[in-house]
Amino acid sequence: MRDGLRIFDADRHVLEPLSLWAEQLEPGLRRHAPRPGRLPDETLEARLERLGPQGLLPVQPLPEVDGKPLWNHMPERAWVEFSARAYAQLGRNELLQRPDVYLAQMDRDGVDMAALFPTYALLLEGFSPLKPQVATAFASVYNTWLHDFCAHQPERLRGVGLISRHEPEAMVAEVRRVAGFGWRAVMVRPNPINGRLLSDAAYAPFWAECEKRSLAVVLHGSGHVYVPSAGADRFDTRFANHVCAHPMELMMGLLALLQGGVLERHPTLRIGAMEAGCGWLPYWAWRLDEEYRAVGAEVSATIRQLPSSYLRRHCFVSLEPDEPYLSDVVRHLPEDRLVFGTDFPHLDHGEDVLGSLLSLRDGMTESRLRKVLWENPTRFYGVEP
Repeated sequence: MRDGLRIFDADRHVLEPLSLWAEQLEPGLRRHAPRPGRLPDETLEARLERLGPQGLLPVQPLPEVDGKPLWNHMPERAWVEFSARAYAQLGRNELLQRPDVYLAQMDRDGVDMAALFPTYALLLEGFSPLKPQVATAFASVYNTWLHDFCAHQPERLRGVGLISRHEPEAMVAEVRRVAGFGWRAVMVRPNPINGRLLSDAAYAPFWAECEKRSLAVVLHGSGHVYVPSAGADRFDTRFANHVCAHPMELMMGLLALLQGGVLERHPTLRIGAMEAGCGWLPYWAWRLDEEYRAVGAEVSATIRQLPSSYLRRHCFVSLEPDEPYLSDVVRHLPEDRLVFGTDFPHLDHGEDVLGSLLSLRDGMTESRLRKVLWENPTRFYGVEP
């Protein structure tokens, strides 16, 4: 609790050990486990730029999978900067792999509950080419580790099961397994995987199982992947890759669910769109409605009402406290569909992003703030009051 408000962090990350898969994959698959790779070829100029008050920070090896960097389209200079910042937090990050330390940090932040998402595993599910059974095993090993992590205090640490889309026929079994943990949500990447959109017929049993079990489904992407990713086909900087990946893949992922009829066929599905702010959603809803009115006849079999109606019915979206237009945007979004996630402990997570949100009290009513911070995420993630 913070400032008298209960807090449910709707998008908080764990830092699973990179060694996890080498230790836990079945022996025949361990050669595919991520491992530290080579050090980048750093120029003297870049080394000098990293000289600071505490001297030169070491550069960490870029992790590799099957001989390829785990982070795709990561320029070496950008990795040097990224790695140096990560090294500065290395001791803290390793400690955060202990649930008691993680919970103590939640206490300091004032967070009562958190939905937990992966770090390395998120990138592994964006790797390609991957044998389907390897991708499924990557997710399964992570889910088992996360279950053990959350078992320390499951009423506060709410696992979100990672479901690999590389092997559609294995998805339902993993959904049932993580549901058996007591988890009420799963996540998938929004990107095309092996040529399949989220609406591909191969995924029909997955959507049906999630609806039947009333499991929330979170769309959560990342940049620097090998599967198709917005912007990666034309830009070669970390800046461009990161700025495009999250919002644009979410927009197209929702479009796939709309056009493919998934939302029409499964009216009670709860879909989360995390880590991209909320400002894109009013525009995207307006744009979809305009196009539907103009040229929607060809998709009328799968989209039977205005697209915005589906988005209002199905979607929960996370906001960012420093979105400059937030006070206006929230007037156009259903207030019972807005949530907030800190993205802790990733490097673009602010020092006190939750404090920034609480500072919005002047522009957001107390009742709406309570919904964003507690009522909406507990309803989305199926947490009992």
